[in-house]
Amino acid sequence: MRKLLSLAATGLAATLTLSACGASAAESETVESLDPANPVTVTVGASPLPHARILEFVDENLAEESGIDLEIVEFDDYTTPNIALKDGDLDANYFQHLPYFEQQVEGQGYEFSHGEGVHIEPYAAFSEKHDDVSKLPEGARIAITNDPSNQARALTLLQEAGLLTGIEEDASVLALTEAQNPNGYEFVENQPELLLNDVKDPSVDLAIINGNYILDAGLNTEDALIVESTEENPYANFLAWNTSSEGDARIEKLDELLHSDEVRAFIEEQWPSGDVTPAF
Repeated sequence: MRKLLSLAATGLAATLTLSACGASAAESETVESLDPANPVTVTVGASPLPHARILEFVDENLAEESGIDLEIVEFDDYTTPNIALKDGDLDANYFQHLPYFEQQVEGQGYEFSHGEGVHIEPYAAFSEKHDDVSKLPEGARIAITNDPSNQARALTLLQEAGLLTGIEEDASVLALTEAQNPNGYEFVENQPELLLNDVKDPSVDLAIINGNYILDAGLNTEDALIVESTEENPYANFLAWNTSSEGDARIEKLDELLHSDEVRAFIEEQWPSGDVTPAF
């Protein structure tokens, strides 16, 4: 079962409609055991690609015989899924990596827990003006996310390509020094979901895109000028839930299924070029 929640189209009030298939997550009690003969619903928020697609595979092939039935709610931004989880409209969400999770927990006071990484979507930089990063001129305009955890990730990607130097874990474009940015690149900050528009902007030389939005746009990292390595990558996406839900058999089972051999094989088959890579 699948529903689409678009922040741009409906706002947070739409989270009140998530109970169409029975009791909402907020009304559900913790499930202590599962009975495959009587599957129970797990409401999960996810980005459309690849997260919701992976969850659909689980729902269609693994969930029922394990005693759960997934209600998948798609979100097109990175803020609303955690708000919906906190408010009890979701049992869990699946869209974020550890640096973003930790930033959100600290900044918003969420009481969340999480599982181990399921997959990595490598960050990548695209350009319609240049065919090699070595051709970027001094003062080139680079479009970058305004999300702090992913902004440091993007700056690290540029450092690995030899465009910046001395980038630390808490780096931001506003704090870059001349020594760190010797070519004087100009950074244009934007919301992650809007950066695809910047790729086509004739005034932008390079745009750094989140992996799920690369997939949404039908792009491929094989066409990118820079691609993040997946080796020892700390940005694996995982299942998250309210800490008060610890011990809920539904969530434990879903997390187990997301780390199954079947899911690994599905990811490798669906994205053989490495646009999505198993993290387990």
